[in-house]
Amino acid sequence: MSLNTHPRLTASTAALLVIPPLLWAGNAVVGRMMQGVVPPITLNFLRWVLAFALLLPVAAWVLRTGPDGMWPHWRRFALLGLLGVGSYNALQYLALKTSTPVNVTLVAASMPVWMLLLGRLLYGVPISRRAALGAALSLGGVAVVLSHGQLDHLLAMRLVPGDGWILLASLLWAWYSWLLARPRPGTEPAHIKADWAAFLFAQIVMGLLWSGLFASAEWLVLPPLPEGAHHIQWGWPLAAALAYVAIGPSVVAYRCWGAGVSRAGPTMAGFFNNLTPLFAALMSAVLLGEPPRLYHAVGFVLIVGGILVSSSRP
Repeated sequence: MSLNTHPRLTASTAALLVIPPLLWAGNAVVGRMMQGVVPPITLNFLRWVLAFALLLPVAAWVLRTGPDGMWPHWRRFALLGLLGVGSYNALQYLALKTSTPVNVTLVAASMPVWMLLLGRLLYGVPISRRAALGAALSLGGVAVVLSHGQLDHLLAMRLVPGDGWILLASLLWAWYSWLLARPRPGTEPAHIKADWAAFLFAQIVMGLLWSGLFASAEWLVLPPLPEGAHHIQWGWPLAAALAYVAIGPSVVAYRCWGAGVSRAGPTMAGFFNNLTPLFAALMSAVLLGEPPRLYHAVGFVLIVGGILVSSSRP
């Protein structure tokens, strides 16, 4: 599939690319709330088990053997499943274990930079001045929101190991997005790609193998607990959290992100990803009973400005 270097941004495409950051912001909040309730990588595995069950009734046909199923193309789905299902959110939940939400969202906001660099290195896509300016504006907006409009807050931040995990997650997600937009010829069946549920389900099938392997390794390294204690605290809070992360950030967000990347390209989509920390800040403000501040508006203007600059035609 060929992508326009300067694709136009329509209202419907913008809506597709706004929904995932909104749902992913909620995912970060829920992931932080679940620390101590369920191990982070196990949370990712349980999330995708439920998403698998949700899509099974409408996409089970991809499990058929023969040319119509996913198995002749299992290598591509194994790679997509590793990056999008098995790795990204597991690393995010792991990062939230040792890093603050502010640091996690700030490091993840480097996504447009990795989109631009990977596009240049792997696919030879040139980095235009508009894209570079858009990245700078968008990152500036994120910095304003996360620093509450005060430079000393931003300078006082300290990086911890969790920031490294989310940096790795951002790199993998940028690669995943480019793989969606630029599949190698003959590696992706058109009849599966045309059905969004089947395409996501095929990724989940292979991703569950990866996430199950990672969750098993996590339990092997978990410290022993006293008799009667449990690593997973089953109850309504965990059930509600799993329902949200399985439906919203998994099925709905991945559907919208895949469609949006196909229309706008991974570089422009990366700028929309910078709305995630803005939405997260607003959600935190609501949960803490704090009204929106002027810096929220300034950050929003800069982030949207970066999107518009990067998407405008020369």
